[in-house]
Amino acid sequence: MSISAQQVKKLKDRTGIGLLECKKALKETDGDIDEAIKSLRKRGIAKAEKKAGREVDEGLIHSYIHPGGKIGVLVEINCETDFIAKTDDFKQFAKNIAMHIAASDPIAVTEEDIAEETIKEEKEIYREKAESDGKPEDIIPKIVNGKIDKFFQENCLMKQDYVKDPDISVEEYVKQTIAQIGENLNIARFTRYKLGEEE
Repeated sequence: MSISAQQVKKLKDRTGIGLLECKKALKETDGDIDEAIKSLRKRGIAKAEKKAGREVDEGLIHSYIHPGGKIGVLVEINCETDFIAKTDDFKQFAKNIAMHIAASDPIAVTEEDIAEETIKEEKEIYREKAESDGKPEDIIPKIVNGKIDKFFQENCLMKQDYVKDPDISVEEYVKQTIAQIGENLNIARFTRYKLGEEE
């Protein structure tokens, strides 16, 4: 099956992956763009995982002010080289992450960054709620664990659904970007400001 230049361009526009990789994925999937995207995602995640252990000592701090001027974000994103930190792709990634933080208001980058005290308090609330709802004692721990997983998904940046593509998580978006730029990267920390909100 011959793959047209328009199909390749469409796939490139949707994924940000190089033309040759897009053409190869389309050939493998007989021109099915959705299947090609899945294939590229799988390959991208595999490539990203190979790079995951590499040191990230460079990067940038990106600032973003949401239209209307009432929400602002500072985010530090690290990569392996100063060269990549200066590329448009890396800057766009930083901007997209900052916009996501402005829109989704996470409280931490990963679940490991959430204070143990906060997790303990949340578990206590869920346990008390399950008890007051009359749930059997033996299933309460399962309910609590399920609620905690949901709490992480809603509040940890890496676990949230990515606002510009809710079919993937921020973590998957990070892995796709690692595959695209060819370097490991890391969202180190962020601060989100909302007008009138106390720190």
